[in-house]
Amino acid sequence: MTHWSLECSSCGAITPGDTLAQLCAQCAQPYLVRYERLPSGPEMLLNRWDMWRYAAWMPLAPDESPITLGEGATPLVPAESMARTLGVRAFWIKEEGLNPTGSFKARGMSAAVTRAKALGVPGVVVPTAGNAGAALAAYGAAAGLPVRVYAPHETPTPILNTIRAFGAELITVSGHIGDAGKAAREFAGQQGWFDASTLREPYRIEGKKTMGLEVVEQLGWRFPDAIIYPTGGGTGLIGMWKAFQELVTAGWIEEGLRLPRMISAQASGCAPIVRAFHAGNERATPWPDPRTHASGLRVPGPLGDRLILTALRDSGGDAEAADEDEIREATLEITRHTGIDASPEGGCALAVCRRLLEAGRLSMDAEIVLFNTGAGASYRA
Repeated sequence: MTHWSLECSSCGAITPGDTLAQLCAQCAQPYLVRYERLPSGPEMLLNRWDMWRYAAWMPLAPDESPITLGEGATPLVPAESMARTLGVRAFWIKEEGLNPTGSFKARGMSAAVTRAKALGVPGVVVPTAGNAGAALAAYGAAAGLPVRVYAPHETPTPILNTIRAFGAELITVSGHIGDAGKAAREFAGQQGWFDASTLREPYRIEGKKTMGLEVVEQLGWRFPDAIIYPTGGGTGLIGMWKAFQELVTAGWIEEGLRLPRMISAQASGCAPIVRAFHAGNERATPWPDPRTHASGLRVPGPLGDRLILTALRDSGGDAEAADEDEIREATLEITRHTGIDASPEGGCALAVCRRLLEAGRLSMDAEIVLFNTGAGASYRA
């Protein structure tokens, strides 16, 4: 027995936590992990400096050791010069490029591979826009599990080389990540492998939610006013919103305290969430012919669209897109003004932040946390 269960995010169906479950059998929507109990206070934090410091918030059995490469515990960098340039009260960059394999994807794959190993799967497969495949290849190697990765031909070459270096079987496909996903699902169905696609399993969100737990702890157990998050599949945004709600439920955060505004940043060449948010829709329509050099944002039809949109609206958040030139300029601005090797996705978040400030949709008096989700070096051939 586990101290968690899996609850369908749509119909509420419950399945035991030790079940090898992917999407809900009744409505084909994502499961979310629900805990019988949440940690009662900071004394439950472990004296270690990776994301498993928050093991009491995670799907980990008492006798288990996680599959870990030291992911998490990334710095929350106070970018004072950028705060002055933007004209805001406070501005931090959460630097996820310092994770193993150079991106925030390490967090999710650590949690997912830990559960996959415990459940005795024969192998793990994933479609990727780049960083998820590199992370799964690394954690599969650490766990001794076979890995197959499907990636679009246009995936940055350094990331493809990283996937190969860790010994994963790499299959490149024509099209975008949706096309890679179809191939991955077909292979998983034929071979009985664990499909680690975004939100087709419930554990990557649990790893990603530790980003939110870290931000709150790094700020002295309080929330920023806004979090700007580059959104492709959206597991990080969904996970952080889940973490904030769990903090309130567990009583760690004063009840009635305003939760952060969650803000989704996308590229104008692939902005299904932005379009759905401003149209007032509950679901996003897949984006035709997605195009952006920020490969992590080239996700035309995210499975978690409903959960992303719910988090944006429930938090009083927002969504906006930036064009390719804005993304390039903002990426260089982060890199040259802070010393952080920003990814294009991080640049997109900054470009969107500036757009919202100029439009008066984000207060100049706000305390803002911006996520740089990966290392820029992964994108330079």
